[in-house]
Amino acid sequence: MNEAKPAQNYAPRFAVAPMIDWTDRHCRFFHRQLSTHALLYTEMVVADAAIHGDRQRLLRFDQVEHPLSLQLGGSDPLKLAEAARIGAGFGYDEINLNVGCPSDRVQSGTFGACLMKTPDVVAACVEAMREAVDIPVTVKCRIGVDDQDPEPALDAIADRVFGVGADGLWVHARKAWLQGLSPKENREIPPLDYDRVRRLKARLPERFIGINGGIHSLDEAELLLASTDGVMLGRAAYQTPGLLAQVDSRFYGAQAEVADYDAIFAAMADYADRHIDSGGRLSHVARHMVGLFHGLPGARRYRQILSSDATKPDARSEVLWRALGEVDRSAALASVAA
Repeated sequence: MNEAKPAQNYAPRFAVAPMIDWTDRHCRFFHRQLSTHALLYTEMVVADAAIHGDRQRLLRFDQVEHPLSLQLGGSDPLKLAEAARIGAGFGYDEINLNVGCPSDRVQSGTFGACLMKTPDVVAACVEAMREAVDIPVTVKCRIGVDDQDPEPALDAIADRVFGVGADGLWVHARKAWLQGLSPKENREIPPLDYDRVRRLKARLPERFIGINGGIHSLDEAELLLASTDGVMLGRAAYQTPGLLAQVDSRFYGAQAEVADYDAIFAAMADYADRHIDSGGRLSHVARHMVGLFHGLPGARRYRQILSSDATKPDARSEVLWRALGEVDRSAALASVAA
């Protein structure tokens, strides 16, 4: 178990969204090499799994990943409170409740986006979690589901969770359709409504309201920060992680610096070899690094090496260095400094 860490560094102006099958501990270690301050999220962990499953496999992380939030899924207040206690014991900086995932698997467990229909249940869960831990407890939700009117639906969730002590609300600015659309379609087809989130923030000026959904660049994120408290990027941060190298200077006042790719790859090579020595595969780590040099000279060959050679059973970190050697480093540095 990781040593507990206080949450004084919790400053969620910019966050990388929780994404199932993507934001595992290897991804988060990589993202942390690019940004010191961005709030990182785990994949969603079901409360029952945190309580009864292999906790070391599900919940362990490297201390460098702080600040780090554990996202939980569930709808039973007692189970969520116990899972939150376990997460706090591992040293997470925040516990987040998933009220936004539209997948059939999540719906069958009566949690995720379908909880938008039962704000009292969400409030009971948040209240139990809040009483169980001394770190921030937040919620990530949609603006509504199915035929709900987003005006009363989002207000109802916000008022109920803040009424029981929630520390923040991250809002994915789309409805979720629980029947007839896949999770992928739910990220693209329901129209974005940033203005609905802005209206919520204007109504609750003293509460933390963060915005998520369809944000493709740091320029877009900066515009949205003018009317909300935090921005959360998902696919853009994962598929083009190079943008994370500018987060600290643009959103946290850090001195702008050119990305040190030698240092980044040295950290990732050491991490990957340690993972391999403990029984893992290079591909577990390398798959998250494929998009780093998106659009730059040599990026195609870089991706090919990571997508093919890194999957070989005996692959070690030299593959990462060989892939990096294919990239036009001057173009990469210029793109980050721009």
